[in-house]
Amino acid sequence: MTNTWNEWFNTVEYMFGEEPNIFIKSYAAQLEGLKKVAAFAEGEGRNAVFLATLGHEVTAFDYAESGLRKTKRLAKKNNVEVNTVQVDLLEGTIPTQQFDAAIMVFGHFPKGKQSLVFDKIVNAVRPGGKIMMELYSEDQLEYQTGGPKELEMLYKPQNLLDWCEGSKILHLFVGEQTRLEGKLHTGLAHVIQLIIEKK
Repeated sequence: MTNTWNEWFNTVEYMFGEEPNIFIKSYAAQLEGLKKVAAFAEGEGRNAVFLATLGHEVTAFDYAESGLRKTKRLAKKNNVEVNTVQVDLLEGTIPTQQFDAAIMVFGHFPKGKQSLVFDKIVNAVRPGGKIMMELYSEDQLEYQTGGPKELEMLYKPQNLLDWCEGSKILHLFVGEQTRLEGKLHTGLAHVIQLIIEKK
C-alpha cells in the first residue's frame, strides 16, 4: 500500500481541521478516569490533542509521518504532550493491554482487514477499558460528503456488532450526522458510532 496519506497531510493546513470530531468531544466524559488513551488512525492529531487537554496521557498511532509531525505541532500549540507512533495498522504490531481506552475516528480499511484492525485495537486496551469509534457506513457512498469512495473501504453495522461479541456495548448509533471537519468532511453524512467496554 502506498502511503498517500503521508502526501495528503504534508501541508501547513490541517486537512480535517484542528477541532476534535464532535462525537469524541460529545462523549469524552465516557473516558473520565481512564488515564492512558490510544488514538488509532489519528491523522493530524485533532482528537488526540483534545483528549490531552482533558488530562489524558495520549498516544497517537498513524501510518503517515507527516500527520504525526502535525500532531506534535498541534499539541505544542495547545500546550500539551502527545506521544506519537508511526505504524501500519494492517501489518504492524500494536502493544497489548497497555491502554485504558482507545479511539478511532474515520479509520477506514479494506473489508478483509477490518476485523483484524478492530481486534488489534481491542487487544491494546486493558479489561474494563473502553473503545470509542466513529466510522462511515456503506450508505455514505450516497452522500459524497467525505470518506472513501469505494464500498470496499466502508463499514457494515452488523459486522461491527459481530466484532463486539464479548464486550459490553454502551453506545451504538447508525444514521445521519452533519460533519464539518476541514476540507474533506463537508456536510450531512451517514455514520456508525460505537462505544464498548472490554470485559
